[in-house]
Amino acid sequence: ENSRGDAGGDKELCDKAYEEIDAVIAAETGTVFIIEGVRRDPEMACLGFVPGGFLARHGLRSASCSRTGRVFKAWRVRCSAASSLKEETREGMGMKDSKEQPNSVDVREILEERISDAMLRAFGDSAGDADPMLTAATKDEFGDYQCNAAMSFAKKMKQKPRDVAAKIVEELQVADLCTEPQIAGPGFINLTLTTEFIQSKLRLMLNDNDRLGIEKRNPPQRIVVDFSSPNVAKEMHVGHLRSTIIGESISRLLEFLGHEVIRLNHIGDWGTQFGMLILYLKEVAPGVIEGEEVDIGDLVSFYKKAKVKFDEDDEFRTNARKEVVELQAGNEQSVAAWRHLCEQSRKEFKKIYDALDVTIEERGESFYNPYLKDVVTSLQEQGLAVEDDGAQVVFLDGIANRDGSNQGLIVQKSDGGFMYSTTDLAAMKYRTSVDRAERILYVTDVGQAFHFEQVFQVGRRAGFVSDTVALEHVPFGLVLGEDGKKFKTRSGATVKLKDLLDEAVSRAEEDIVARLKAEDREESEEFIRSSSRKVGLSAVIYADLKTTRTSNYRFSFDKMLALQGNTAPYMLYAYARIQGINRKVGSEDLDLASVEIVLDDVSEKSLARHLIRLPRILAELEIELKPHILCDYIFELSQKFNQFYERCSIANADSEELKRSRLVLAQLTARVLKLSLHLLDIKPLERL
Repeated sequence: ENSRGDAGGDKELCDKAYEEIDAVIAAETGTVFIIEGVRRDPEMACLGFVPGGFLARHGLRSASCSRTGRVFKAWRVRCSAASSLKEETREGMGMKDSKEQPNSVDVREILEERISDAMLRAFGDSAGDADPMLTAATKDEFGDYQCNAAMSFAKKMKQKPRDVAAKIVEELQVADLCTEPQIAGPGFINLTLTTEFIQSKLRLMLNDNDRLGIEKRNPPQRIVVDFSSPNVAKEMHVGHLRSTIIGESISRLLEFLGHEVIRLNHIGDWGTQFGMLILYLKEVAPGVIEGEEVDIGDLVSFYKKAKVKFDEDDEFRTNARKEVVELQAGNEQSVAAWRHLCEQSRKEFKKIYDALDVTIEERGESFYNPYLKDVVTSLQEQGLAVEDDGAQVVFLDGIANRDGSNQGLIVQKSDGGFMYSTTDLAAMKYRTSVDRAERILYVTDVGQAFHFEQVFQVGRRAGFVSDTVALEHVPFGLVLGEDGKKFKTRSGATVKLKDLLDEAVSRAEEDIVARLKAEDREESEEFIRSSSRKVGLSAVIYADLKTTRTSNYRFSFDKMLALQGNTAPYMLYAYARIQGINRKVGSEDLDLASVEIVLDDVSEKSLARHLIRLPRILAELEIELKPHILCDYIFELSQKFNQFYERCSIANADSEELKRSRLVLAQLTARVLKLSLHLLDIKPLERL
């Protein structure tokens, strides 16, 4: 293991390591695994770079792979026979020699690999760590992809960018993928996929109805997604909307890609507020804590009144704290009351989760109570937690107060009570040691970013989580009203999530009934009710996900229910329209596998190019965790399909061959839309 390059590693040690690897290969025995790369994590340094000379000696080619939070390159070399070295290179990693047609649908990954190879051949060791800098072309006239590597690499080589680009193109082996590469401007390399290659990728997608040619990650990761996290005895409000929807979508994506996902609901089910609430209920509504059913609205009302009394009545406040002690000590009556309150809240949470089709495992704050003392003890034994004004505090590296002193994170109060930070550290430790998580995602609002920065630092310094585990805060912005201010009811109260969802369904029904009337069309009440529910809920979900995750967004029923623009109704209509075309033309009897795909019209080729970009979109989303990337992709897909449909008649195509080909494009578009909507937690409608 070594660092080389940006991390300022030990070059002598690095070279010695590769001499030893050379010796193993020369002995024609054993297996060598070589991994290099950079973690996209500010807490992690470079993992190391493999010298280009080593690659050249053994005929190895670069193999770029994306994996949750990391970008790395890998080789597997079997040394049983030196003569078979090239053939065995990267065996089992789903990669082929450049002379063979690649099986991966991710075109960009293939091209990045080829560009890296070309740069190594053209510039040797100097290009060992060069970035291919490949992007999707911004305009059709620039082709499909643009390589900008020559622009930055020219500075290192002290050559003109166009000269560097010419040398890359000279070594670039992409004849099986692209037409002849073109050098444009000061040194951009434009790459245009051949029609034959696009057809082969479409065929790969067509022959895999469920996964559209997208392979599962190998090896998969165990990933914890911590999201939603409402509080017991309180109703879910609009503030819980984003965490719940974003967390569900991210979980679906990661599961589709083959990862083992543990969806956790870190509910607020513990703390001093329960002593206050239980004491108040004993006084005014004892039946509730003895097992009577109670509406969540009434429970919230009780909570508010208990809080007022706690703030104003000294005796009540003292007794409430005693009640907390009883609860923490395991008093049978207090624990029974607490469990009943949790169960009543849990029933209300489930209604929301069922409506939004959210699957999540509850593991609240109370779950980690048995581990809190050990967390503090461990921090003390390591010299991390020290006493400060009676409290146990961990002083943070690199985070200073205004006076220049290191800021502290309190893990135990002077009265012996534990903090949210203590619970988060216990959860972190449990998730890595028991759940064996390799990546932990915390989907919360952006306001908690500093809290997680502190907790992540302490967790790593204490060894509760190793450097191989990725800790990622997945922050999101606020939901605002149409006036740009905090989203509230007319009375100034926080908007209840249930009320918001109900209103979305109601407005969707009004809109559907009005359109049916305008079209003089009759549908059953069941159709109207079912469609309204799907459209209304989908509108809320999509409006949230299409927004850049870290940005605030303005909540507007009128905009999110519109049939035009980047909205759920527009996407649902696009899918339903294609299904209507298929029913009209009778594609059910069509043997898609035998159809020759024709891409003569510019709109056919534009649609096809966009379809085969899906794997790259999902790979980008896997790292960035921003669902709007997928929303933007399918919105553009729908637009390209509409352009195709306007220019290229399906039912009245000039030949049966052309009709069948266009039906294939329509079917593939529908499949991509259906999969994408599913990943966004939206159920498509066969007709609308």
